[in-house]
Amino acid sequence: MTRPRPTSRFAARPGAADAWVREPDSRTGSVAEYTARLTIDVTPVLRGRIKITAFERGITVAEMLRTLLEREFGDGAADRGAAP
Repeated sequence: MTRPRPTSRFAARPGAADAWVREPDSRTGSVAEYTARLTIDVTPVLRGRIKITAFERGITVAEMLRTLLEREFGDGAADRGAAP
């Protein structure tokens, strides 16, 4: 009889979250300097609206969401009363 394989996790939670967030990405190149992966859950309907809007504007979903996030949470956001 074979033993069942232990359940593995995709990624373990870091012990020191603050240090982990500030840790630079290990990838190299110009994109790595700009990129940090962010994953969110949205409904299929919202995902569709986001994709259609980006298509109508002639940009990628990533470009559109980067612009939105920069506007809401960028360096000048604190001046507008947004969360730091």
